[in-house]
Amino acid sequence: MENYLIIIFILFLGVMYFIYSGLINKKNEVLEAISGIDVQFQRRADVIPNLLKLASKYMSHEKNLFSEIVELRNSSVSKYDNANPEQVKEHINVENKLTDSLGTLRMSFENYPELKSDGPIENAMSELAEIEANISAARRFYNDNVTNLNNAVETFPSSVLATSLKIKQYPYFETTEENRRPIDVSDYI
Repeated sequence: MENYLIIIFILFLGVMYFIYSGLINKKNEVLEAISGIDVQFQRRADVIPNLLKLASKYMSHEKNLFSEIVELRNSSVSKYDNANPEQVKEHINVENKLTDSLGTLRMSFENYPELKSDGPIENAMSELAEIEANISAARRFYNDNVTNLNNAVETFPSSVLATSLKIKQYPYFETTEENRRPIDVSDYI
């Protein structure tokens, strides 16, 4: 009888360790994914000042948009605790606003044919488009990892261990309400 109790205890410890290591692994995958996104955000933040300097030669009346982009860019590169889901959520909101503002800037470029033909601006816009594609892929990777972690945090028995370890759910990267609205083609014609 005593041997059975020892075996059951060892099995219990094994299961708990398996659950514990799974939670830690999932949390670390989320942290790795958010770091990957931050690398792409930093690349984007490095391109923005050059792009704005080049564009300002042609678009002096867009100063408000430029100021907004600079302010959001500065907020996006400020430090935050990526282990704190609330700070991650705030960071996501700033990055979404910056993405929207850069979209507005791209649309403004459409009104200036001389900008499209300017080599340095064309190169900067091309680099920005590549970075945005990388950000999109990094967001998908992050959201996949968040799903795995959030599922583990919510389901029994790992939820009990997650609570005791203070492992919390993370927010998803989601598009903004503005981007969810239908596109009216007449705005662009």
